[in-house]
Amino acid sequence: MNMTEKQVTLAAIAGAHGISGEVRLKLFGEGLAELKRHKSFNGGALTLKSVKSDNKGGAIARFVEITDRTAAEKLRSTLLTIPRSALPALGDGEYYHADLVGLPAVSDTGEQLGTVVAVENFGAGDILEIERADGKRFMVPMREEAVPSWNEQQATISADFVE
Repeated sequence: MNMTEKQVTLAAIAGAHGISGEVRLKLFGEGLAELKRHKSFNGGALTLKSVKSDNKGGAIARFVEITDRTAAEKLRSTLLTIPRSALPALGDGEYYHADLVGLPAVSDTGEQLGTVVAVENFGAGDILEIERADGKRFMVPMREEAVPSWNEQQATISADFVE
């Protein structure tokens, strides 16, 4: 595994479930469907044996390496990551949050704005959070009129949306 490759978090272990080593998962991104596509997490440290929905938006999982409740409890708050290259290819206009976080943000007039530090979604679509060099942050909707373009090098923000 290439340790320098960007890792993408699919879930976090929320705690133990029962006494036989199952864990509760908080799911991120595409949720259970995405998680089920992968078997190996955290550079091979955890191998998924089975996973099912908890019917509350999370999941219950069993990993080969976790055999009892004590081992499961020790992994509380552990993030489950996969290499970025393990994710499916994207269509035009699609993006993974992991590809946007860390990008330099530049206005369409050429001003260096700062860095994309988060992608939030409060129900009305994705919003980029940008941190300026002085630590101040502002948010921009991830829509074409606000973010006309992005690539591996930078996110371009319309000057009309710059705070």
